[in-house]
Amino acid sequence: MSLAGKITLGAGVLVVGGLVILAAPAVTSVAGVVSSWANSAPTEESPEAVSVADDDAAIEKKMLGELGDGYVYVGNGTAIPENSPAGCEEPRWLHVGGGRASINGDLIDRGVNELARGTAGLDAEGNVKTYTVQPGDALYAIGDRFCIANALTIATLNHTRTIQPGEVLLLAPDSSIPWVEYFNPRSAEGGYQQIPYQLAVEAMSAAAWAGDVDRMRDIFTNELRALYPDPAEADVIAQALDAGDLDVLRQMFA
Repeated sequence: MSLAGKITLGAGVLVVGGLVILAAPAVTSVAGVVSSWANSAPTEESPEAVSVADDDAAIEKKMLGELGDGYVYVGNGTAIPENSPAGCEEPRWLHVGGGRASINGDLIDRGVNELARGTAGLDAEGNVKTYTVQPGDALYAIGDRFCIANALTIATLNHTRTIQPGEVLLLAPDSSIPWVEYFNPRSAEGGYQQIPYQLAVEAMSAAAWAGDVDRMRDIFTNELRALYPDPAEADVIAQALDAGDLDVLRQMFA
């Protein structure tokens, strides 16, 4: 029987070029509608968090049991081939979507390479958090340096289509803080005009990293807010702007 037929968790399986993704409702539902930017995510102590962890552990066991050797589980119903990128014993995978962004563990800096010569920024615990782009850098090389297997997702996470020298990229998002969708709002329906939305989000991102909260408020009020079909999504951003916490805003608009 096929892998898809044997896994009985009410889920679908997608296999593309060795990447195996299990779309499990019990896991993906966590990244549902965000009601509050400050406390919408379950805490480690909450029953919801325990349930999600248990479900993910069950999915990991089933997936790796069916796939056999040569794969590693990277969370959220996703397994990838081992040793990808090459030489990475513990590959990392960026998960973005549903108003959340996360990564499956702390990053390891393997050191400067020819196309990733920038500087890693560390958080208070000394873990890699950001990366400052240098001339000639390439996303795939940045991913290789930090063992991020889906390196192109770094651009999506950071609300950009190209990276520029001097740009500060978020590499390790905080899953407890909402992340603003880059391509279109979650409530958008078919035919939604993406370009005005993307341009407004990119402008918000630039203002966030410039530390200009007033500029962010202006862009949101005059451009971005009206582009949300569901006012509740815009309200999450409005709450964060009212609080004015740049750390939160830089995660939301990385």
